[in-house]
Amino acid sequence: MVIAYWIVAGLLAVLYLYSGGMKLVRSAEQLRPMMAWVDGMPLSAVRVIGLLEVLGVIGLILPPLVGVLTWLTVAAAVGLVLVQIGGITLHLRRGEIRVLGLNVALLVLAAVEIWLATIWL
Repeated sequence: MVIAYWIVAGLLAVLYLYSGGMKLVRSAEQLRPMMAWVDGMPLSAVRVIGLLEVLGVIGLILPPLVGVLTWLTVAAAVGLVLVQIGGITLHLRRGEIRVLGLNVALLVLAAVEIWLATIWL
């Protein structure tokens, strides 16, 4: 279970650090080709989503690594599930059915991470 936890956490970390990092540092014009939905949101909301994604990664990796406040790992995974539920809702409202695959995959991975963290921690 420990190996499975770290594999899933690593996958989520890579994807969310990339996605969240882009949302934190790139302008709306730079994000638009990859994320058309940024036109319908204030840039500050996009930045908050990026920050939540990066904080989620920190919560998945740091507490189990140092063995302190491990309950934050479950909270971080729940937060990432909520981010994906929001993303799925946004894409459904915009009629962007084709892009839901990644959101659903990330939602499932984060849900698996909740389960693994609950069993392992």
